[in-house]
Amino acid sequence: MTTTSTASPASLARQDAIVCTDLVRIFTSEGIEVQALQGLNLRVAVGELVAIVGASGSGKSTLLGILSGLDAPTAGSARVAGRAIGTLTPAQRVDYLRSGVGFVWQQTARNLLPYLSIAENIALPMLLARLAPAARESRLDELLDLLELGPDAQRSPAELSGGELQRASIAVALANRPEVLLADEPTGELDEAASVQVLEAMRSVNRELGTTTLIVTHDATVSEHVGRTVQIRDGRTSTEVLRRAVDGDRSASAVASFDRAETFTVIDAQGRLQLPADYVRNLALHDRVRLALAEDHVRVSPATDPATEPLTEEAPHE
Repeated sequence: MTTTSTASPASLARQDAIVCTDLVRIFTSEGIEVQALQGLNLRVAVGELVAIVGASGSGKSTLLGILSGLDAPTAGSARVAGRAIGTLTPAQRVDYLRSGVGFVWQQTARNLLPYLSIAENIALPMLLARLAPAARESRLDELLDLLELGPDAQRSPAELSGGELQRASIAVALANRPEVLLADEPTGELDEAASVQVLEAMRSVNRELGTTTLIVTHDATVSEHVGRTVQIRDGRTSTEVLRRAVDGDRSASAVASFDRAETFTVIDAQGRLQLPADYVRNLALHDRVRLALAEDHVRVSPATDPATEPLTEEAPHE
């Protein structure tokens, strides 16, 4: 296996909508500490559509709680839409939740009020923000059209399917034009067909409105619908998969089709990295691995790999 030195695509962005630096979150219960995030670093460029994937307990939900402003880091920092999340005053937090970030919960009951119509649900955040009536109507029409909810505008949530409810939830989250849209397992309660519809709706939002979108999920198939997939393991970002679009369109949101997908791993400030679990399993890497430094890459192979020169009697490098 060859590990090539390259810059992360996100690190090359001119501007970032989300920046997490050495993010730590420790939970304490009955004297026992659990470190959910262990120095996590993440950058999401303005206008990107990114999925965060990981197994249960990997820290992805904790990360989303911090980015949404509903939780605070124990150490490190997080900036979303230009705001330092850990230092928000109560008034600033209300403003951030109202217009800086939009949030879509997995459970549709948390996104929509059952006694309001779909149109009324979408209009409610704008009413609370005291948006002018003409601006409310214009934004409502725009979202109903973009998310294909026009025929459902006067229906109640109880009359909609799961996929329709999540598309309505996305519209509610976008009502006040947030710079960042966060989604927590938005397809977790949907069948495959409805999941595809919701993910396509989020892609349309990203493409048409330019809203930076971060989807947190355990469903690895979501990566087929986004430009970049970041995997979290043990509270840290471990690997990234970047999908490149065909037909000459290389924008962050152009993910309708791809000519190739590249896998990156993340190296922390101490030089540590995590290899993808399937790489470790397929190459039977364990205990120790053999390293070989070339001019433009580092070779990582099993300690018994005959293709690598055996160790000499020279003193090991520190």
